[in-house]
Amino acid sequence: MRTASQVTSVPSQAQSTSMRTGDDYLRSLQDGRVVFVDGEKVADVTKHPAFAAAARSAAQLYDIAADPTMSERMTYESPSSGKRVLRAYQIPKTHADLKAKRLASETWSEASFGMMGRTPDHVAGFFCGYAAVPEVFAAGGQEYGERVVDFYETLRENHLWATYAIVPPQIDRSKPAHKQSDPTLYAGVLKEKDGGIILGGAQQLASAGIYSDYLYLSCIHPLQPGDENYAIGVAIPMNAPGLKLYPRRPFALQAPDSFDYPLSSRFDESDCFVVLDNVFVPWEHVFIYRNLAVCRDQWWKTPSHLYGNLQAQARYATKLRFMIGLASRMNDTIGSSALPPVMVQMGELAALVSIVESMLEAQEVLATVDDKGVLWPCKKTLYAVMALQSEINPRMIEIIRELTGSAMVTLPSSVKDLESPLTAPDMERYMASGNSTARDRIKLMRLAWDFVGSEFGNRHHQYEKFYGGASFIIKQNMLRSYDMDRATSLVDAALDMD
Repeated sequence: MRTASQVTSVPSQAQSTSMRTGDDYLRSLQDGRVVFVDGEKVADVTKHPAFAAAARSAAQLYDIAADPTMSERMTYESPSSGKRVLRAYQIPKTHADLKAKRLASETWSEASFGMMGRTPDHVAGFFCGYAAVPEVFAAGGQEYGERVVDFYETLRENHLWATYAIVPPQIDRSKPAHKQSDPTLYAGVLKEKDGGIILGGAQQLASAGIYSDYLYLSCIHPLQPGDENYAIGVAIPMNAPGLKLYPRRPFALQAPDSFDYPLSSRFDESDCFVVLDNVFVPWEHVFIYRNLAVCRDQWWKTPSHLYGNLQAQARYATKLRFMIGLASRMNDTIGSSALPPVMVQMGELAALVSIVESMLEAQEVLATVDDKGVLWPCKKTLYAVMALQSEINPRMIEIIRELTGSAMVTLPSSVKDLESPLTAPDMERYMASGNSTARDRIKLMRLAWDFVGSEFGNRHHQYEKFYGGASFIIKQNMLRSYDMDRATSLVDAALDMD
């Protein structure tokens, strides 16, 4: 079995010779991908008001990575070509490698204040994990392990962005996939064809699918005997014929200006429902085929889930730092920072943020090296913080609501009230604070409302609650990762005392 550094085959598309820029990226989105909004097909996602600003935010990530001054932070030397490639695609061998990946993810996360979760480094982490242990895929046949490494190299050498859809639609959770009222409802194999397979059905939830180059389609839900048609792992170009994206209501359409909606207008990554209408996938992009065991093992017998969620926790820690910073600025503006009750609440916020930050770094410090020299982040610390995420996030939001009181809802209707000669005098007189102009105070509070109370903000609350799936799944992962023998041995020792 070849490792990632041993691949010699030519990628399926021409390799670029320099870093991808934001302009390069935006041009790549004009590829005929099929996206529907309000019952109409979107002609160009880079120009449509629902997606244009977020596309520019995504393009900024590539410009950050392409900046020569950021080369060491954001890139590393490809082991096959020797050129600079995104650090997101580095398979870590040392603790320093893992820290470097985390710092690169934090840098990208800071560009959106932690609001964009499915940036290129997320699913890149999964493919790093696959390429690090390709024998998991080769259990279904030697060729599958080779293909997944080849595709990893294609992503790496061309600085590409993959997202995934790995959860079946919520049609009837009481029945397995093959016993649904129509067996072609869930994404799966319809038939084989010369050179590949034909897929049909639907899958969720391709966050940032609109902005990605490829969709990785697989299933993380437990599958049963009889579900073989859905036990797949394939890569599909976002403009593949028959691939259709149905984003939920784009928040940018409800954000007429960036002053009143500074986050909604820029950072909506657009979660997408994916429909496959007789989509052809060539064999070279099929990594798992009708194999229940491999479909399950890709997540747990490779470091894929650990690498991908190391990025996720780096992004989450960034978001929480933004959250506590926002609370601090609001307290300063309304003059409440020195009040003892406020200090207590801010102390609790700081404690919660520090838990996430410390557990993130612990994944690096406690990481272990396998017999092939690949570094695996610490499972226990990852699943511990993920298990708490659904409880930490709402608690922090609740504290911010308590701290601000009416400050976020006693605001003018829009920025136009600051500009109209009929209303501006009242705004300037009554909306200012002791240390801030009316415009600056309103701008800060609109930022807070967009984060906490807008539809964009509430999507993020739901997103964090179910980030790793249902909480009981994460807690079961935590239990399996915990050294219970050590704990129970203490009890046994106490029972054995004379």
